[in-house]
Amino acid sequence: MEFYKQRRFICQITGHSGLSFFEALKSEQAGAQEVEEAFPEALKGPILRRVQFQTISRIDSLVDLIYEEFRADYYPGEIVTVHVVTGERLTGVVRDKTSFGAKILPDGTLDPPFSRYFVSLDNRPKEEAVVDEAHISRDRKIFTKQVLRSFIKKSVIRESWTGAPWQVKHDVAKKYHIDIRIPHHLLFKNKANEKKNKVNQTKKTPNIDGKAYNSQKKSIQNGRHSELKVILETQKSKQNLDHQQVKSKKQNSFNITAQPNGSLQITNQLPYISHTFQVFASHSQVEPYLANLHKQTLSFPPISSSLQLSKPASQTKYPIDDLQIPPRLNGLERPALKFLSQDVPSCSGIESEAVNGIKMKSVSGFLETWDLLNVFCEVLVLDSFTFDDFVEAMQLSSEHVYECELFTEIHCAVLKMLVESEQDGGKILVSLPEIEQERESDNELGEPKSILTTISEPDLEPKRRTTRSSMAMIEQSSSPKPAHRAAEVHAKINWVDELRNRRLGGGGWQFILIGLLHQLSMSSHYHDNCEILLHELAPYDQEPTPETAKKEYSNLNVNLRIKALEILCLLIVDTQAIRNYMEECSEQMTCFRKQKIQWQRDRKLYLEELRILNDERKTLLPSEISFSPSLGNKDLEKLLNREVEEDDIIDTDDDIRSMRSLRGGQDRTLERKRKRSNQQERKDNSQLDSKRPKNARQYAKVLKEIQKKQELVTKCENEISTLDNDLREADCPRTRILGRDRFWNRYFWFERNGMPYGGLPDSSTAHADYANGCIWIQGPGDLEREGFIEMKGEQQNEYLKKFKMTVPERKKTEEGLTSVYNLYQWGYYEDPEAVDELIAWLDIRGSNEQKLHKELKLYRDQINTNMINRKNYLKSWQDELPEINNRRTATRWREPPNKKIKYRCQAWHNHRALSKIGHLHSEQPRTRRSTKKVTSVVNEAELPSKNDTKKKNKRKLSAR
Repeated sequence: MEFYKQRRFICQITGHSGLSFFEALKSEQAGAQEVEEAFPEALKGPILRRVQFQTISRIDSLVDLIYEEFRADYYPGEIVTVHVVTGERLTGVVRDKTSFGAKILPDGTLDPPFSRYFVSLDNRPKEEAVVDEAHISRDRKIFTKQVLRSFIKKSVIRESWTGAPWQVKHDVAKKYHIDIRIPHHLLFKNKANEKKNKVNQTKKTPNIDGKAYNSQKKSIQNGRHSELKVILETQKSKQNLDHQQVKSKKQNSFNITAQPNGSLQITNQLPYISHTFQVFASHSQVEPYLANLHKQTLSFPPISSSLQLSKPASQTKYPIDDLQIPPRLNGLERPALKFLSQDVPSCSGIESEAVNGIKMKSVSGFLETWDLLNVFCEVLVLDSFTFDDFVEAMQLSSEHVYECELFTEIHCAVLKMLVESEQDGGKILVSLPEIEQERESDNELGEPKSILTTISEPDLEPKRRTTRSSMAMIEQSSSPKPAHRAAEVHAKINWVDELRNRRLGGGGWQFILIGLLHQLSMSSHYHDNCEILLHELAPYDQEPTPETAKKEYSNLNVNLRIKALEILCLLIVDTQAIRNYMEECSEQMTCFRKQKIQWQRDRKLYLEELRILNDERKTLLPSEISFSPSLGNKDLEKLLNREVEEDDIIDTDDDIRSMRSLRGGQDRTLERKRKRSNQQERKDNSQLDSKRPKNARQYAKVLKEIQKKQELVTKCENEISTLDNDLREADCPRTRILGRDRFWNRYFWFERNGMPYGGLPDSSTAHADYANGCIWIQGPGDLEREGFIEMKGEQQNEYLKKFKMTVPERKKTEEGLTSVYNLYQWGYYEDPEAVDELIAWLDIRGSNEQKLHKELKLYRDQINTNMINRKNYLKSWQDELPEINNRRTATRWREPPNKKIKYRCQAWHNHRALSKIGHLHSEQPRTRRSTKKVTSVVNEAELPSKNDTKKKNKRKLSAR
């Protein structure tokens, strides 16, 4: 052991010296892992094939050779940077490589060989660059001599004898499909024979023609006898050479061509040097007697033409294109969709059960707006809320309830994101179009600043004979009719100043919204939608006041409401606050990934130690135990105790039969029984002690160590699971889809990323324990529909000929009565049974449905849980509503609804705003805080945010 503790070992990866054996081993393992992760995967195979069987002795010379050869060479799958024609430098992945050999031009000049690379550009899925060596490069930090040297030393071995070739380790060679059969001329015994031949060649030089000569001096002395002896030896070596050439085809460097007489002509050819492996030595190492071998003709028996290799039948490799899989014959249909809108796709043969007035074109607005408000609820200072409460709040009007806090707080919070408060500087945080300036004549007359949006009507030309009254009527009828009075609202108030001062109550935010929409209508992007909204909110026949705006907005159609809120959400996406939040989440995800990698490394280490302990446990397992070796000490004790108890029962029965009925006899019998039982127990224990192996204590120690390692592995897995969930919640830049089916329908589960599964835990409706609770299905895009479903005539006819039906017919057959046909159509599933039926309907042989099937299986338990929680939440409110159930039944929900609340969405309260800013968004900021404790305000310390939870978890992980 003292030898291994001496500091005389060297780490083969880093080159560090002066280490003990264990330190060097640990350094090599850590260095090998780092090199494995840092070195490009696409280069590993080609480089190892080039290194295989190289005879360069010095590792530095080998590294220089490989580096110079691969420095300007790139391979498919490698991440590179290309310099395109426009002057941009773009990153991408090499998809394919084409090499062109050298050629001699008519003028005699040599055109050198070159390669062209097909590079798939990042963030440009439909574009591809074709470049040569001069316009492509890789990251300099990835492919360096130091990294290359470490990778080669980690992956190859070399025997100790002089001239031994470098060999790739067998496990690495198997991974990259590298031949490990050593060429014949590189074997140790052949190298020794080669040395002997070289020594002999210094004395004699044989010729392939059968003549051999010694040195001139020796030839003259020995004469004919010496010459004949050399000729015989040369012919013998020639026969051996011919026998070796026939025996092994892989050990020659000759081209064999068939001759008309049935013989084969063998011609010499220089060894081919490539990136695979070099079987033969360089040209300078070819034996002298092979120099004239191309002049010889060797005859072989004619090759039988009857031998034909059987070609294996081609099998389809899955996954393939989903629509290229033949339709199923069992008639299995996709589970029926449900629709949120009142109007359903025209091709569907069902009627919607919804009577909410929501149109299909507004469903995407509901989903996108709800998702954005919940993902960025911390930036907006809002409590999270369920999708069902959001839909209900958007439908309420003044006929149902005077005011809904959820509806009001959403609009006020979004509006406050557009302009800073007066205390913070009052800066406008979004880019807005400029309003057209008034005419100079209007300014001179002192008329109010108003630009009336009009509806143009055809001009009425006066008749030939007119009177004053008819002319006045014509002028009155020909004057333009204003569509709304939003311009007067802008002239009356400055909506930016009102928003700076946070005058949002009493119809203030509705009045501000009219001014904002009027300014946005100057942009062609928002003009049409804004004009429709302003026509409803600022009608021409009513005076534009905050009270009028509040009244009109409370009676606004639900489809127009969601359109207005969608416009506001599109504006706040570009604000700096949202961008900062996304950058913060991105940094947190980077931190979480690093921590996850560390926990995964620890888990791998513990599993390896656990495997070693398990092998040791098997060797220490007592040999007399015949049951499963996986049983622990407790199982062994139970088994032995059970055997002792059975013996005691038998003895007791015998004693009872022979019992005498004398006074006190029963007591004496029991005493004798007890003594006999004790003696038997001592006897059994002594037998067990004699049979127990000497290493029983060590065996128990190993079991204890195994239990500790299992606990550590469980801890690592729990931490990895926690970090995976944190990564999922921090992934907020975009909504990720579950996948697509064979007809290119998109499947969404909005809880998949960007938010907790059940909403924020401190929300006022956290007891619902779900956020959306449905799987949403969106129809295919225009390009997908035209390219894969509604194909052109020739392609559709080919599909019909192949599968006996067109793609639209197959869609109708396999999807049943409910389908979606474009991006603006949405359906959903709300039952766990429908999810199971959907998984059974998917065909994993298709590329799209294989990915979708995997995602659904991964999240199925959580999806089903949220669906069940949603049903319970909605049922608890339905049971409490008097108009649905006159007889109130007791609910089993954890927090039954307040009986004073008529609608479910009214139970939502913005506790986060009360804790963060001290008041609701719709209220005026308080000049001073009251000293009295308000019971409705939740303590801020009791409301941890998602970021607080992640930071706490981060501190906990860093404490390791």
